[in-house]
Amino acid sequence: MSPPPHSPPLLPQQIAPMDDRQSALTARHLGGDPEGLYGYFMALREESDRALAGLPPAGGKPYPYGRCEEITRDLFARLLQRLAQPAGPVERALRAFAEEGGVLQSVWGVLREQYFQNALQIGALYVDVSNDTVVVTKPKVEILPVGSSGLVPVRDLDHFRQTAERYWGATLYANHLAPTLAPLLPILSVSPGRLAPGLQSACDYMIALMCRDRFQDAERWLETAPAPPAELAAACLAAIPADLRPLTGQPRLEAVAACRRAREAACWADPDWRTARVLDYLRLMRGVGS
Repeated sequence: MSPPPHSPPLLPQQIAPMDDRQSALTARHLGGDPEGLYGYFMALREESDRALAGLPPAGGKPYPYGRCEEITRDLFARLLQRLAQPAGPVERALRAFAEEGGVLQSVWGVLREQYFQNALQIGALYVDVSNDTVVVTKPKVEILPVGSSGLVPVRDLDHFRQTAERYWGATLYANHLAPTLAPLLPILSVSPGRLAPGLQSACDYMIALMCRDRFQDAERWLETAPAPPAELAAACLAAIPADLRPLTGQPRLEAVAACRRAREAACWADPDWRTARVLDYLRLMRGVGS
């Protein structure tokens, strides 16, 4: 009998499936004091709140609404700093857990088919340290078994579209406005309450997802998704650096051709190419925000 096919490697921030080893490590190191673990993450969250409370409103609503990414990133950085020199029983348990091979990472995906969500995975535990960033009356921290958390990876661009429409109230178009970025950022989104349209999605997971199938999903989207309306396109183009704009009067064809060229040149496996495109995107965003 031939061996089963290997699972594809996990993408950045993809929640890791559970196995017996992770379950055992979690139970041994972190299962004895669930209230202590919860209290520890609540205290870290309070530190993050003090650091981030001055952020401007997101979607027209004050902090912490819409700030799951910033809160999770800040808290995870604090956690890693603490674990370098652990103090107290929870930090010592987390350090021992990680040293024995326990999964300790930030994760991102679609939560219960409703929201994009950032969280932490600690072995068999899903630790949402920004649980109140959509419904602000919810507890700040939620800790659940990974299997019952409801967090799943984004499967493809259609899954992303469905979630963006539901969560952000977004309208999504094909990115024909910056064709060289289209293999990695094929979507232009417009959402109520956001300052400007945005290219989606510049998170590590989605960039890796576009590369995994060698830009084929991006190419399909660029071929079939609606083009941005003329007035929206003109406003966006005015803020895009000249060297990133379309070169011809056929921007859809340029965006599709960019995917095909990137595939032929094996750019999906070239970290320098990927970094250059991200730097171009950041340059574009500086223009949009000016």
